[in-house]
Amino acid sequence: MSTAISPTAYNYKVVRQFAIMTVVWGILGMGLGVFIASQLVWPQLNLDLPWTSFGRLRPLHTNLVIFAFGGCALFGTSYYVVQRTCQTRLISDSMAAFTFWGWQAVIVGALITLPMGYTTTKEYAELEWPLAILLAIVWVTYGLVFFGTIVKRKTKHIYVGNWFYGAFIVVTAMLHIVNHISLPVSLFKSYSAYSGATDAMIQWWYGHNAVGFFLTTGFLGMMYYFVPKQAERPIYSYRLSIVHFWALITLYIWAGPHHLHYTALPDWAQSLGMVMSIILLAPSWGGMINGMMTLSGAWHKLRTDPILRFLVVSLAFYGMSTFEGPMMAIKTVNSLSHYTDWTIGHVHAGALGWVAMISIGAVYHMIPRLYGREQMHSVGLINAHFWLATIGTVLYIASMWVNGITQGLMWRAINDDGTLTYSFVEALQASHPGYIVRALGGAFFASGMLLMAYNVFRTVRAANPAQAEEAAKIVVVGAH
Repeated sequence: MSTAISPTAYNYKVVRQFAIMTVVWGILGMGLGVFIASQLVWPQLNLDLPWTSFGRLRPLHTNLVIFAFGGCALFGTSYYVVQRTCQTRLISDSMAAFTFWGWQAVIVGALITLPMGYTTTKEYAELEWPLAILLAIVWVTYGLVFFGTIVKRKTKHIYVGNWFYGAFIVVTAMLHIVNHISLPVSLFKSYSAYSGATDAMIQWWYGHNAVGFFLTTGFLGMMYYFVPKQAERPIYSYRLSIVHFWALITLYIWAGPHHLHYTALPDWAQSLGMVMSIILLAPSWGGMINGMMTLSGAWHKLRTDPILRFLVVSLAFYGMSTFEGPMMAIKTVNSLSHYTDWTIGHVHAGALGWVAMISIGAVYHMIPRLYGREQMHSVGLINAHFWLATIGTVLYIASMWVNGITQGLMWRAINDDGTLTYSFVEALQASHPGYIVRALGGAFFASGMLLMAYNVFRTVRAANPAQAEEAAKIVVVGAH
């Protein structure tokens, strides 16, 4: 092998932009989450205005945390990882810049339209047709940049993290385009091309795979790069990572019908979704175990490295939520859990514990390298952020488990004469303490993001981006 100087450094500008916006949107999305959680404790916070009601702000919250915070983390890390593992610059700076500004435009569009009540009413797919089209254009451009960079790679091998990022990009495009096929009737109103049970099936094929590919497969790409890098250990088993990849993408796409148990969906489709969800436990835990075992011989680093702590605890939450998900897909369990706060707890075990924590760890890893610094401004602040995030997540999911099981049991309790034992309002009153704890847990998590913003600000202010660009110029181009 020989070392050569590349005339062009990696494109770190677009990575820096996405990394900073990950923090910004994280604060806004999680802050809004705390606000709507507080609306369930103190309904007066709805302010008796249509655009500040829970029903309008809740889809805005999900869009901000999934697509704004999570999306920026995925764009930023994938552009960072694909350049470093392929040892080549992004194929087009202008297309990469378009994906950044186009993605921010979609999010600003959501910020404006969702509080105004413009919505398709489809979970995670609420954006009306003009924004959905813009999102599709940005996403296809993203795919061209990512795969174009892989095509011109200097390395023979395609690192497994890029396989996960690639699958996430392709499948997300497919899901988004198929689920958003609709007939526009005005500038901000359209009707789905599908009807009835078919519409529900396609929506949850999209909805669960937004979780399965956007919020799982993409972040596993992140895990396969940042965990080994931060631990300074090779991935535990490369073979397991490949088996894990193919098993995950083969099975996940079938799991959507478990959202539609006991509905008008044909029973065979419900059962198929349940069986596939249960089998999905195996590849999910394969990935979790592979990440955890990468720390063999490096566990002592957790004492002094809070960034590694973020990454490892995210894997623990990933393992927990991917055990809980298949269990909740079983019809008999689902009859207790569905439509209760247990589902909300499960979603946030994945969203806060897995997605947010691994994103935060990855951003903390990248920022010093992107800005020519040895490390973040304050390791102590990262440590404080870690504990706020962990305690916040545990408070959130524990309160929602208790609430969810309480609700499920109260709703199905029947008197001897066949009447309901409890009214809905009584179940709501029983849930109130849990809502207070949930709001508190969310506030802990969101306050950690404020510490992160300050830490990133101080790191960037003392930065030397030119030094980071210079360091990136030295790349191994292989034997001549």
